[in-house]
Amino acid sequence: MAGKTIDFIFDFGSPNAYLALPPLRDVAGKHGAEINLVPCLLGGIFKATGNQAPMMANAGIKGKNEYMMLEMRRFIEKHGFTRFAMNPHFPVNTLLAMRAMVAARHRGEEAAYVDAVLKAMWEDGEKMDDAQVFVAVLDRAELDGAALAEAAQDQAVKDELAANTAEAVERGAFGIPTFFIGSEMFFGKDRIEQIDEWLQESA
Repeated sequence: MAGKTIDFIFDFGSPNAYLALPPLRDVAGKHGAEINLVPCLLGGIFKATGNQAPMMANAGIKGKNEYMMLEMRRFIEKHGFTRFAMNPHFPVNTLLAMRAMVAARHRGEEAAYVDAVLKAMWEDGEKMDDAQVFVAVLDRAELDGAALAEAAQDQAVKDELAANTAEAVERGAFGIPTFFIGSEMFFGKDRIEQIDEWLQESA
């Protein structure tokens, strides 16, 4: 369905955000839809909704975290994620990375920035809440890491990220990855097939 926009409530700190983006791009391309990555703070969403990371929420339930990892492995195999690796520094504080994503968008560098940070986080195991590592990663990607780190401290950038997070919660988001097509909400990487079906039926 040409002209449709898929809002992707996004934070680099979620491995499922990394895993969801390529198949979502495939579905969007199939239907002529656009993906709008909405930088938000997952921690802020959790705090506002009383939610917490699944591994913590499931800690007291025998077998549930093990099954969640099994489902992740199946998804990885299905979509051929040969370079994915859990970040050894997980959980990584993504405040700098998310603020800089807002700045990168204003600089017209969002696509290159997102690809570079996702690779660093979920392929190369970089500690992206270390400012020196952050700058070095972006410099290697031929982006100006120091300029982006500086721009991330701009109050307008901070305010925009906070406003995005609050708006996502207002729309109904309680975790990441969350997707909206208009008022239709879909949660989780396993709902991308539902997005495909919804776009097909809405065409």
